[in-house]
Amino acid sequence: MGQLEGKTAVVTGGGTGIGLATAVRLAAEGAHVFITGRRRTVLDAAVETIGRERATAVVGDISDLADLDLLYDTVHARGRGLDVLFANAATASFATLEQVTEEHFDETFGVNVRGTLFTVRKALPLLNDGASVILNASVRADDGVAAFGTYAASKAAIRSFARTWANELKDRGIRVNAVSPGTIDTPGLDAVVAGDTSVTKERFAAQVPLGRIGHPDDVANVVAFLASEQSGFILGANLYVDGGENQL
Repeated sequence: MGQLEGKTAVVTGGGTGIGLATAVRLAAEGAHVFITGRRRTVLDAAVETIGRERATAVVGDISDLADLDLLYDTVHARGRGLDVLFANAATASFATLEQVTEEHFDETFGVNVRGTLFTVRKALPLLNDGASVILNASVRADDGVAAFGTYAASKAAIRSFARTWANELKDRGIRVNAVSPGTIDTPGLDAVVAGDTSVTKERFAAQVPLGRIGHPDDVANVVAFLASEQSGFILGANLYVDGGENQL
């Protein structure tokens, strides 16, 4: 029997990358996982990967509150509440201070900050006492990478949310924590760097003390830990999953 047998989980941005790897892992631990994302074809493929008996896909954009309502209406219809929420969905793109536009700022903060806030806010009526909420932050909030300022600021907000919400929800036994991935080999990384990804990834790997960039499963393992009773005495924490990139 898995650590999450009989539990219900939601993973936003669950169609690819970290979200998909986490959904697979939570399902393997016994949870029924609701995944959401913008593209039906991607979600359908993800359900096949996770297993139809363990996954339900709901198409939606977390920056659209009506889409979040549809997601949680679907979870509510299952009748078991919600035990694990991994607020993972995010967007990222490069823009220096000189290059930032209103559209760049609004998209980044609209998805990463506003979207995450309402992902958790609208889940509150469904969250069972003792549930676990995990927010996806980033090491980029700390390291001052050039041209990533808007994204980094949005992820710093996520880290702040984790601390505040942990305090606000502790009386219900709901644990809120964050994970901060380093450079992870995902389709999102490919989209951000564009061009010759093999060379870029080698350069990134050279900056990681463990000598490689991360795999989505590296993050999924930590999220599964935070979702389980094994992390029952961890609250308001931010766990770095970066191969030592921001630690050494």
